[in-house]
Amino acid sequence: MGIKWDASYDVVVVGSGAGGLTAALTAQMKGLKALVIEKTEYYGGSSSLSGGAIWVPTNFHLDKARLGDTPEKAQAYLDATVGDRVSRKRKEAYVMRGAEMVKYLHEETKHVRFKYIPGYSDYYPERLGGYPQGRSIEPEIFNLKELGEERKLMRRANLPTYGMVMNAFEFHKLNMITRIWEGKKTSLKVGMRLMRTIFTGYRPSALGEALIGRLRKSLMDVNGDLWLSTAFQDYVVDNGRIVGIIAERGGKKVYIEAKKGVILASGGFSHNQKLREKYLPLPTKTEWTSASEGQTGDIIDASIRQGAAIDLMDRVWGAPSAVPPGEKPFFLVADRGIPNMMIVNSGGERYLNEAVPYHEFVDLMYENDKPEARTTPSYMIMDLTAKSRYIFLGLFPGQSFPKRWYENGFVKKAETAEELAKQIGVPVEKFVAQFEKFNQDARMGKDTQFGRGDSVYDRYYGDPTLPNPSISPMENVPFYAVPVVPGDIGTKGGLITDEYARVLREDGQIIDGLFAIGNCAAAVMGETYPGPGATLGPSMAFGYVAADYMANKK
Repeated sequence: MGIKWDASYDVVVVGSGAGGLTAALTAQMKGLKALVIEKTEYYGGSSSLSGGAIWVPTNFHLDKARLGDTPEKAQAYLDATVGDRVSRKRKEAYVMRGAEMVKYLHEETKHVRFKYIPGYSDYYPERLGGYPQGRSIEPEIFNLKELGEERKLMRRANLPTYGMVMNAFEFHKLNMITRIWEGKKTSLKVGMRLMRTIFTGYRPSALGEALIGRLRKSLMDVNGDLWLSTAFQDYVVDNGRIVGIIAERGGKKVYIEAKKGVILASGGFSHNQKLREKYLPLPTKTEWTSASEGQTGDIIDASIRQGAAIDLMDRVWGAPSAVPPGEKPFFLVADRGIPNMMIVNSGGERYLNEAVPYHEFVDLMYENDKPEARTTPSYMIMDLTAKSRYIFLGLFPGQSFPKRWYENGFVKKAETAEELAKQIGVPVEKFVAQFEKFNQDARMGKDTQFGRGDSVYDRYYGDPTLPNPSISPMENVPFYAVPVVPGDIGTKGGLITDEYARVLREDGQIIDGLFAIGNCAAAVMGETYPGPGATLGPSMAFGYVAADYMANKK
């Protein structure tokens, strides 16, 4: 070709989230020379900001827990949730190769370690093949000191937990600190961890930070390269094959050879307002996303120019969120499971089961958004009992809302339902009728409107001391209201790939040398979200698959 390469690798990975690091780590361990490029100054992407769990059926941790999962059950569940929106070959590849990935990383690295999350239900446990006990595993607590100076370059979540580090299982228990002894015991455990952090050099991390920390340390152990502040610009093509990329580093163009191929792991386009308005349901705002700021869809146009087919561009990994003015979104997961709470539209009426899986919640927000009853925003209504008993918007039970939230109108407070309706601008009569209907149902422990609490998943973040953990009447004043918007943790549309993560053209032919994983690829989960970690799990699984394919290709 006559190109003067500035650097030469077997595999070049674009993006430093869990999928990208897994791909590079696998390639390096299988004898290939791998480079990860990351356009921002921090590695980890949205994976660092996530819960860190991965949903991978039939993995060996589930076997150790005697869950009884099988490929047949997992496939049946994917058929019952994803359906035929995604090719059967891709779904089968995920079921078989995902478990292989988990075992490979456990056996071949010292640091990639997970544990089962008992009781964290699949999101649709009542469907064929679903598990009420759940299939998700989460990274073990990781000491960031093991990264040395590299820990300063990791993207940090900065969760509002006042220095307390806890994994998802611990948070679930801690959320009930005022209600059950297990919550109090967990608070003591987490508090002791904080004391250890204060008085020793221990630097624990959990959730997505622990996952990224473990993968980064493992990549360091095998001498895989990672370049920060290096932005993808375009492909280098030779006779229709992707042979490298052009990137910008230090204000200069660099040509990087990829002898075996390029793996795209660069995330979606959550922070690109122009692309959001082009593809996603309206209204939509970059301010509503919890994805990392680097997710701007850089590779989409360049890949389309190479003939890549795209799909699912109108879909997001939905995350109902509360966004205080000028602040980052609060992703409402456990917050929607507390019992003394309901969510209404601008007509003052409920329109869904508030505790449904978060992606479905956002889908329902858009489906029910009408000029006469807007759901964007909706309003979360709660009473003093909920505020005093449960963690809400990162605040511990009984902790006051920040004064600025009242001053800027983010939080409304009133002594009566009528007054609260006036403050949020919904029809008073309809709102009061809905308020009374909700309380009537809650006293009976049965949501006759939307069946909240009927699913095992609905009850996971609820109060186990109540007959129906999901609902309880709002009777203790004052009442509060907070706006809820259809946020996301990432877009899920992108390049269409096959069972080896190879990027496909519209006619189904592969683009030689180009692979895509994670949120820049059309999701293997289609339009749905089967369980906790169904974003990270596929990204890591197909990162492993792509690297393994290149290592074995002659």
